[in-house]
Amino acid sequence: MKSIRADYPTDWPYANVYTLADLHIGDAHCNEVEVLDRVKAIADDPYGLCVCNGDLMNTALRNSVSDVYGELMSPMQQIAYLVDLLRPIKDKIIAVTTGNHEQRTYRTDGIDITRLVCRELGIEDKYAPEGVLVFLRFGTRSRHGGHVNDRNPRQWYSIYATHGSGGGRKEGAKAIRLADMAAIVDADIYIHSHTHLPMVMKQSFFRADSSNCMARQVSKLFINTGAAMGYGGYGQAQEFKPASTDTAHIRLDAKTKRATATL
Repeated sequence: MKSIRADYPTDWPYANVYTLADLHIGDAHCNEVEVLDRVKAIADDPYGLCVCNGDLMNTALRNSVSDVYGELMSPMQQIAYLVDLLRPIKDKIIAVTTGNHEQRTYRTDGIDITRLVCRELGIEDKYAPEGVLVFLRFGTRSRHGGHVNDRNPRQWYSIYATHGSGGGRKEGAKAIRLADMAAIVDADIYIHSHTHLPMVMKQSFFRADSSNCMARQVSKLFINTGAAMGYGGYGQAQEFKPASTDTAHIRLDAKTKRATATL
C-alpha cells in the first residue's frame, strides 16, 4: 500500500478536502457545468485540497458497457481535457487513484492513462492506482498541557482513498461497501467512489495507544462521493436509479483533531 505525506503551512486554521471522482469526462451525459464548478471551488479556496479518486475519464471502448459511439471526445481528447482541467489546482492535489473506466485501457492495451495525466501535471508521485494512504499535516495543534511535540507541532490526519468496485444496486449494499474500508487499514477518514451515491457517516473506534499503554476512542469519517452525471445511457437502460450530483467536502480542524463533512 502506497503512503503519501502531504505537508501544508503551519498557519492554516483548517483544511478543506474536496473530491473529484466519477466525472466521466467524454460521456454524453457528463455534467460539464458541475465539473467546472467543482474545480473552481477548489481553486478559489485558499485552504482547499483535492483527492482525485478515479473515473475522471469515461474512456468507452468498443467492447465496454459504455457507448463508444456516443462519446463526445476520443480517449486522447479526454486526456488533454483532464490535464487542462487539473492544471490550475495541481499543487492542491494530495492523491490520485484510478477507476474502472480508465482501467479498461490498461486491460486492453497496457496503457495507464491516469498515470499519463499525472506525469503531464508533474504529480506522478501522488499517484497510486489501487488506493492510497495519505498523511496530511498542517496548522498547529493545541498544546493541552504541553503534550504537543515542539519538533512536530502540526496537526495531522490519515486518509485512505480508493475508487472501489461492486456495491450492488441498493443503498444498504453501498453503505456496507463503504464501511468495509475500515477492515483494510486504520485511518481517520475513508473516501470511496464508484457507486455514485453521496454518503457521509461516522463510526467510533478504539485505537491502541502504545506510548501510553491504553486504548483511545476516536471517530472515523466515511465519505462516498457523488458523480457528475446526468441520467441516461447504460445507467438508464440497466434501470439504475438517477444519481445525485452532490458530493461531500471534508473540513479538518487544525487546533483539535476533528473531521466533519458537508453534503
